[in-house]
Amino acid sequence: MKRCLSIVIISFVFLTGCTVGREGQKENIQDNHHTETLANKYEVIADQLKIPWSIDKIGETIFVSERVGSIVKIENGQTVRQKVLLDKPLSNAAEAGLLGFVLSPEFLDTNEAYAYYTYESEGGQFNRIVILTLENDTWKEKRTLVDRIPSGAFHHGGRLKIGTDGKLYASTGDATIREIAQDTESLGGKILRMNLDGSVPSDNPFPKSYVFSYGHRNPQGLTWTEEGTLYESEHGQSAHDEINLIEAGKNYGWLVIQGNETKVGMESPLFHSGDNETWAPSGMAYKEGKLYVAALRGTSIIEFDLKQKSSEKIVTGLGRIRDVYIDGDRLYFISNNTDGRGNPDPKDDKLYQISLKSALVATD
Repeated sequence: MKRCLSIVIISFVFLTGCTVGREGQKENIQDNHHTETLANKYEVIADQLKIPWSIDKIGETIFVSERVGSIVKIENGQTVRQKVLLDKPLSNAAEAGLLGFVLSPEFLDTNEAYAYYTYESEGGQFNRIVILTLENDTWKEKRTLVDRIPSGAFHHGGRLKIGTDGKLYASTGDATIREIAQDTESLGGKILRMNLDGSVPSDNPFPKSYVFSYGHRNPQGLTWTEEGTLYESEHGQSAHDEINLIEAGKNYGWLVIQGNETKVGMESPLFHSGDNETWAPSGMAYKEGKLYVAALRGTSIIEFDLKQKSSEKIVTGLGRIRDVYIDGDRLYFISNNTDGRGNPDPKDDKLYQISLKSALVATD
């Protein structure tokens, strides 16, 4: 099946109680024959990836984690699949595996990175955050930072990012045990914050706890503005996917409120997908007042304009999108059609790049 990459404008209605149709139904698309096609403006950097999940980059070298338990290194047009040796057996449960991956700020000196993975043990299935060390194209688990993060049939969370404050952040899911999202003693359904050595920062909102915010269902995207404002993307229940502004110690409502609902002491989303539409948002990035969010079921990259409170799909036609990464004017993103829920081409999945300037809609 051949796909083409195009640009469309879609009317989303947020925070008003109005909604758009479910995926597969006819959507309200602006039909403008002057809209610029992107079919010849994106570049495939790597293909035949195996359920890719996270992108990180240093210099001109790109690393992509794969859920099956490997890291792909892309450098000078060459792709090398690197082994990952973990201390625990990698889980093959739905949505599980090797998920978040981010290079250490000292990577060039230490060859270290941080990873989030789901594992099986006699005591059950859990997620953990570890330090990996690279040697001769093999990553080895060096040290565990956080262990026994709740895991279940679904909702593992899994995003790792280093914030503008130099701390390591992780998004964790509710592991389908919904009530733990409201339990600040549980690590499930949270955004966690830690020092790079795995210790708890003294300024975390809950004493001696990794918990930075709570009341999350299945968050999979984290990004910051230059000023240090944190935003998050989150999978809702049967639609009601969310984009949130995250502040320390606050409660984001799951499982008590969703969508337009409000309650004292709980935060409502900046944007949500409505009662019927599903984005299934995952990785995200920020640039110049806009959030760029990978959408799995929404099969697109959605641009959210924070000032205008508006959104549009800027990349479509490539299937499920798992993660995005911005470096200068370049937007990198990975498809996720081999995850068992997509319709993969023979060379899926792929890492793409495109100029953000090319992603602008051209109209007369």
